[in-house]
Amino acid sequence: MNITLDRIERLEIEDFLGNEIHCECKEAHRVAIDRILIEKDGIDKLPECLRDFQYKKALVIADLHTDEVAGKQVEAALRQANFAYKKFVFQGEGELVPDEAAVGTLLIQVEKDTDVIVTIGTGTLNDLAKFVSHKISIPAIIIATAPSMDGFASTGAALIVDNLKTSFECVCPKAIIGDITIVKQAPMNMIIAGFGDIVGKYSALTDWKLGKVINGEYYCDVVVKMVTESMTKCINNVEGIKSRDEGAIKNLMEALVVTGIAMSFVGNSRPASGSEHHLAHYWEMMFLFEHKKAVLHGTKVGIAAVITAKLSELLAQSTIDFDDAISKANSFDQEQWKKSVESLYQKAAQEIIHINEKEQRNSVAKRIARIHTIQENMDEIIDIVKCMPSARKITAILKHAGGASRPREVGIDEQHVINGILMAKEVRTRYTILNLLSDLELLEEFAHEVHDYLKKEEA
Repeated sequence: MNITLDRIERLEIEDFLGNEIHCECKEAHRVAIDRILIEKDGIDKLPECLRDFQYKKALVIADLHTDEVAGKQVEAALRQANFAYKKFVFQGEGELVPDEAAVGTLLIQVEKDTDVIVTIGTGTLNDLAKFVSHKISIPAIIIATAPSMDGFASTGAALIVDNLKTSFECVCPKAIIGDITIVKQAPMNMIIAGFGDIVGKYSALTDWKLGKVINGEYYCDVVVKMVTESMTKCINNVEGIKSRDEGAIKNLMEALVVTGIAMSFVGNSRPASGSEHHLAHYWEMMFLFEHKKAVLHGTKVGIAAVITAKLSELLAQSTIDFDDAISKANSFDQEQWKKSVESLYQKAAQEIIHINEKEQRNSVAKRIARIHTIQENMDEIIDIVKCMPSARKITAILKHAGGASRPREVGIDEQHVINGILMAKEVRTRYTILNLLSDLELLEEFAHEVHDYLKKEEA
C-alpha cells in the first residue's frame, strides 16, 4: 500500500496493519500488530482473537486495580470459550514499579506451555509484558483498562534498571483490545492523563524537526501528519472526553494507539517523545528517590509541554551570541558536569555518566559543529519553534480538559522544575530543545525565566 500526505487523513487505523506501507518519504513502514479492536464490548472478542492466532494457553496478568476493572470479564470470556489460561495478579495497593524485581516476578509465572501473555492494564503492566514477551519470544495481547498513555503499540518498554528510567527495544503486542465499555469508565484523572500525553506531541514533533535540521535525522512528514491529525481530533473534542462520550473516548484511545504505530513506523519514539518526556522522566525519578507518590505519566507530560513551549518562545525572542557559545563550549568542564549528575541523579548517576562517556555526548568538537549548524540554519530553527503553540495556549487546552498545567499542582517543587530543565536532557540521547539551548549556553538563563513565568502565572 502507498501512503501520501494527501491520502493519510482518509485511512482508518486498521489500514496500517498487516501491510508493508510505501511512504512518500521513500521508506517502507510496517507495524507488527495484527489486530486492533477499539469498540464497545471488545473483550468478548478475546477468545476469537486467541483462536485465530492459534494460541492454546494464556498467562493472564493484572494488578489489583486492573483486575477489579476488567479481570472478571476477561476470565468469563475465556471460560465460556473453554480457553486454557493461568492468571497472575501483582499484589500491593501502591504503584507497581517496573524494575528488575517486577520483571523477575513475571518471568517466574510463565509456564512451559504458555504461548501468549494477555495483559489487563496500561502503562507499567504494558511495559513489563512487552519486555518479557520479547525476552522469551512469547507474543503479548494488551487489554486496555484506561486511555491513559501512548505506549500500547510502541516497540519500546520503559523500565527502572539500576535506578535509572531506561527504554528497551522490544516488540509490539500481537493485538490491542480497547473495550470502550471499560475504558470510558476509567478514573477521570487517567483519561485526562492520556489527553495530556497527546497534547505533549506538540513538543515532541517540534523536537523531531529540530533534530532533523541540526543533526540530519530522518524525518517523515506523513508520520507527522498521522500524529497531528489524531491529536487535533482529541483537542477539538475536549467536551466529549470530559463527558465520557463513547465517540470522543474512542478518538482518544485511537490517537494513543496511532502514536504507537507512528513510533513503529520510524523505528524509534521520535513522533511521540521529546523534551516534554525527558522532563517527565526526570521528575518521576526524583519522586522515586524521595519516596513520593507517583504522578501519572501523561499528566507530567502535559505540564512539561507548557514548559517546553515557553522555552520555544524565549528562543524565538532571543539574539544569539554564537561566538560566546563557541567560547563556552571550548571551556566545558566535564568534571563539574559529573558532580552535577551525581548530585541530582544519585543512585542512577554512574549509569548516566557511563552512557554519556561511551557515546561522547559531551564532545566539545561535536558541540561546536552543532553550533555552526545552528547558526547556518537559525532562520529555519526560529520558524520551527514559532510553530509550537504558546505556553498559555497549551495551558488553556489542559485547563479546558480539567487537567493540571502547573508543576506545583502535582507536587513538583520549584527546584525540581529548574533542575529538570537543566539536567533532564541527560536521561536520553535524543536531541531536543533542551540540548539546543544547552549548546547555545542559554539553558540556565531560560530555566530561571521559566521559573519566573510560572510563578507570575500562578500568582
